[in-house]
Amino acid sequence: MELENLLKGGVLKTRIDEQIIFSQLDGRTDAVWSLLLASGYLRVKHYFIDEEWGRDSYELALTNREVRFMFGQMIDGWFKDFVPEYNDFVKAMLLGDIKAMNGYMNKVALATFSYFDSGIKPSEESEPERFYHGFVLGLTVDLSDRYVITSNRESGFGRYDVMLGPKRQEDCAVIMEFKVRDPIEEKNLEETASEALLQIERKRYAAALESRGVASERIRKYGFAFEGKTVLIRNK
Repeated sequence: MELENLLKGGVLKTRIDEQIIFSQLDGRTDAVWSLLLASGYLRVKHYFIDEEWGRDSYELALTNREVRFMFGQMIDGWFKDFVPEYNDFVKAMLLGDIKAMNGYMNKVALATFSYFDSGIKPSEESEPERFYHGFVLGLTVDLSDRYVITSNRESGFGRYDVMLGPKRQEDCAVIMEFKVRDPIEEKNLEETASEALLQIERKRYAAALESRGVASERIRKYGFAFEGKTVLIRNK
């Protein structure tokens, strides 16, 4: 939603770390905005200090029309052929329709993701995992009116990848874990997806939701396994 607001000429309210380093991009939600500001794509429109917490905060805007056009073209290029399926994916995720989720992800991956994005070699560090993580996280942003969407936060004994905490009692919560297949450790994508689900249980990622009163039976858990352009999703 932040990027959509920027493209409409609005502002983004966030904290900024002028000493940001690339290793922080995976674990801090404000890191990417710091990077774009340092690169000249964003400018500071307002700066103020939260008197209650003693923290500084920034209102950022895109530098000019050319930058706004560039970002708009980039997003259109990613999603223009898949607008109808987008809502179907979100609905399938909330309903636990694994077949529809797998169909969507593999269709998009095959048609639009290059091997530069998803990794030529599946064992290539964690870059492909971060790419898919970011893409799936982006698919959920329109749910922000119903869910508190968080990423890479501590819960239980580790950090989950993506969590959707329901704002309404009737909605189910969602936890998603992403893994790129390790050909040495895992025979196939089934094992990778199973390991992603086991990690959710082993590290007790649901603890943050349960502490807020979300019953365990109302928590949907998804394990995403990736190998190049092939995706396998399993749930529990």
